[in-house]
Amino acid sequence: MSSREIMDAKNGIESRKSYGFRDPVVRHVVDKFVERSNVGFEKYGSTLDDERRLKMKGLTKYLNDIQEELMDAVLYIQAAREELQDLSEEALIDRHRDNNYEYSNNASDYDDETDED
Repeated sequence: MSSREIMDAKNGIESRKSYGFRDPVVRHVVDKFVERSNVGFEKYGSTLDDERRLKMKGLTKYLNDIQEELMDAVLYIQAAREELQDLSEEALIDRHRDNNYEYSNNASDYDDETDED
């Protein structure tokens, strides 16, 4: 057995599969799934499949987990919308401030020219 196979066995990894990705977005999502699975395994000491096969959770608990995660997702969406709104408002304020600065500078140039007459 190779050292990798030994580590896999210790970490509960039964098989490995290699994929080629034509789309880097898909690769990033798959990477996140693998990392999320690793975090869950470290935290709980079992896999989602273990929970299912060993009846550690029932259907009701899975449905509650889904509902709670979706509720959290809605809250994150709202927070992101509010953040985007704040950023948009700040950008408008900055643009208005910059335009007023340019206008006031141009107006003073104009005033200087008329004072000479």
